[in-house]
Amino acid sequence: MITFDQVTVQYEDTAEPVLRDVDLTVEEGELCLVVGHTGVGKSTLLGAVNGLVPHFTGGTLYGRVTVDGRDTAEHPPRELADVVGVVGQDPLDGFVTDTVEEELAYAMEQLAVPPATMRKRVEETLDLLGLADLRHRALHELSGGQQQRVAIGSVLTAHPRVLVLDEPTSALDPTAAEEVLAAVTRLVHDLGVTVLLAEHRLERVVQYADRVIHLPGDGRVVSGAPAEIFRTSAIAPPVVELGRAAGWAPLPLSIRDARRTAAPLRARLADRTPPPVRPAPAGERPRLLTARGITVTYQGVPAVREVDLGLHGGEITALMGRNGSGKSSLLWALQGSGPRKAGTVAVGGGGDGDGNTTSKKPADPGKLSAAEARRLVGLVPQTPTDLLYLESVKQELDQADTESGTTGEGARAILDRLAPGIPDTTHPRDLSEGQKLALVLAIQLAAAPRVLLLDEPTRGLDYRAKSELVRIVDGLAAEGRAVVISTHDVEFVARAADRVVVMAEGDIVADGPTTEVIVASPVFAPQTAKILAPLPYLTVAQVTGALSADGRDPAA
Repeated sequence: MITFDQVTVQYEDTAEPVLRDVDLTVEEGELCLVVGHTGVGKSTLLGAVNGLVPHFTGGTLYGRVTVDGRDTAEHPPRELADVVGVVGQDPLDGFVTDTVEEELAYAMEQLAVPPATMRKRVEETLDLLGLADLRHRALHELSGGQQQRVAIGSVLTAHPRVLVLDEPTSALDPTAAEEVLAAVTRLVHDLGVTVLLAEHRLERVVQYADRVIHLPGDGRVVSGAPAEIFRTSAIAPPVVELGRAAGWAPLPLSIRDARRTAAPLRARLADRTPPPVRPAPAGERPRLLTARGITVTYQGVPAVREVDLGLHGGEITALMGRNGSGKSSLLWALQGSGPRKAGTVAVGGGGDGDGNTTSKKPADPGKLSAAEARRLVGLVPQTPTDLLYLESVKQELDQADTESGTTGEGARAILDRLAPGIPDTTHPRDLSEGQKLALVLAIQLAAAPRVLLLDEPTRGLDYRAKSELVRIVDGLAAEGRAVVISTHDVEFVARAADRVVVMAEGDIVADGPTTEVIVASPVFAPQTAKILAPLPYLTVAQVTGALSADGRDPAA
């Protein structure tokens, strides 16, 4: 179905080819998982399948790529649209209509599909992806996860023979991700659709893959069975890392297979206490933010319902819940920029009812100017580039210092601490996802807020970049800041958070220590917790730490 014959891709501004001498064949009805660190060429490989590379992206393509017998060098993307469907990382970039139903029909209109067939396919896709209740909703009103499902559905209605998905579950909660992946798997098994899927959250998708295409980062492409590739790859999901540490063979790729193998490991760990994921605080944590009765509505529909929340300095809180549960609306209301129908937010101040005191008079960010609110509460939105609008990194940093009236550490110094080595002259849009996040963090931290809110910060980040983000938020908490991270990434939460708050339909339904909240949830539990349950382990590092405490080899 797809053939790469000695393919090399070279861009004008790079010294080395992104792809080098790639020979690859993908058969009909295969689900191939494309893995590799950020920036190694995964998007280039996927773009070559439908002709975006080089027709749209530029650069030079050497060799030959054929899809269903069509040479992509001779057929631009519009001539491959009936064969290849593509869903990019950011669904908003691909939307061309106003409502869900119109977007699902648009691709079929361009392919001149008969109206009766269009209607039938739209209904089937609405049911397949759980979008029936949203059919008349405006696209801009949807949550990030809902937009992602619409983007996938708009491609599926054209019934392509090849489906290319770039980070399809990055904005989805665990349940919605499983539904989408189940739908994709059904297309592979029942209809013989060929799927190329690039995903950083490997724990979600590895068990579905027929084959793994690994890009080590030197331009090569290595293809093979999942267990074979992950045995030695530098990037792997927690279930594989645990299997490596325990010396399991064959290497399990699913929770079910791992639990069958893990009985001896659970027995060894039964009498051990897991080491803490994060060190306990040195002293008392002061209350930095107190929210009471926060209510947010959109056109009369409640998004947040009378929520009470307190945030403490030195504490990292994970805000979780399904798509549309009100997480982003709550963050924007706390920061002061978003709408708030009722409720109060107090940042700083004296007594908070718990015996904690702060030096400044409490203030409500929603009643202050934007510049003043930023000094109290900083917010990094789901798409960090929304805050980047100048032509160079230096201009962005200088503007941040000017707006913040910085008298202490400047934005440049903060950026160098978070992500050293970024040149002043670099255009912000040319940075990696991790660097963009670091730049926006530096811009927000230049105002020295004591409370920092991060909305889906792990989207587009690989495991290595997430480890760096853990280090960053640990440092912010160590400085005495309160950090809130809204995320669907359960593995990141297991490594980074002290506390988990779970929302559903605008209400807080759970609030407590990370171990208690996520281990008790079959949806939000990380892979290590599911494999070793009922033992209270969250991460592979905890397992290896517990086993090595007595000097024994974890794999022994």
